[in-house]
Amino acid sequence: MSTKTETLINGAARVIRGKQEFLELFTAAVLAGGHILIEDNPGLGKTTVAKTFAKLIAADDGRPLLFKRIQFTPDLLPYDITGVDVFDPESRSFRFVPGPVLANIVLADEINRTTPKVQSALLEVMAERQVTIGSATHRPPEPFFVIATQNPIESEGTFPLPAAQLDRFMMRLSLGYPDRDAELSILEDNPAEGALNNLEPHLSLQDFLALRQEAADLFCHTALKAAIADIVRDTRAHRSFLLGASPRAGLHFLQAAKALALVKGRTYVTDEDLIALAVPVLGHRLKLRDPRSHGDKLIRELCLARINTLKPLV
Repeated sequence: MSTKTETLINGAARVIRGKQEFLELFTAAVLAGGHILIEDNPGLGKTTVAKTFAKLIAADDGRPLLFKRIQFTPDLLPYDITGVDVFDPESRSFRFVPGPVLANIVLADEINRTTPKVQSALLEVMAERQVTIGSATHRPPEPFFVIATQNPIESEGTFPLPAAQLDRFMMRLSLGYPDRDAELSILEDNPAEGALNNLEPHLSLQDFLALRQEAADLFCHTALKAAIADIVRDTRAHRSFLLGASPRAGLHFLQAAKALALVKGRTYVTDEDLIALAVPVLGHRLKLRDPRSHGDKLIRELCLARINTLKPLV
């Protein structure tokens, strides 16, 4: 693991205990410039993850990056997210009041608890890094990424995310329950309050942006790029899937693989990166014909089938 990525992950591990693999995947998504959907049961630290990473990176003034939280509820309106033009009686003109989405790190908490109309307010900014209000375009600061959370076990009062929304998330991740040692550690000092409140930035903005560029420039063999394309195309042809993965999914797959290789301390992508990322990158984008089917298992099988056909890379 590179020194800078190790610094970032170790800082997060002070708060998020016993979740090394999750933190590596999460960091890879952030370094790849992707948005992340965290789907898990209540009380596992989904919101805490977003708050933690917001504190780990320093802006130019030395303070943590600008972090905004949006609590999604059924009565939320689109302009509560994007911002709105309001009339200023003194200047007799309209001025733009920015919404919380125009921040570096946006936490969309319980994103499936608001209506599709409000969910769609995130579509433009997630895909194009801009918000259009009237005839004016407003851009969030860089870096910018959305961390959304949702609870998969409750359906009452929720609105499933449409395919267009899901496709904008680079990864869907789950924290899962901590092991016994991690849980004892959590009981000992409640890191979501103590360690999180005292957390200082571990990485400067310049170092973070340099890491992102390093991830983007990482080497990926042509054969592995072909494997990614074939895996994505296989999801469209497989009879178990009603909706396969998009070309955007393939781009996200490649970008995430490069970033994960960097997190692992390598200067090149390996087939292990593709195996580790297939489900997090593709799982939430695919729609099964039979809801009783095991989509994650099918994705792994498609990935391994393509990986097994690869000749040794030189």
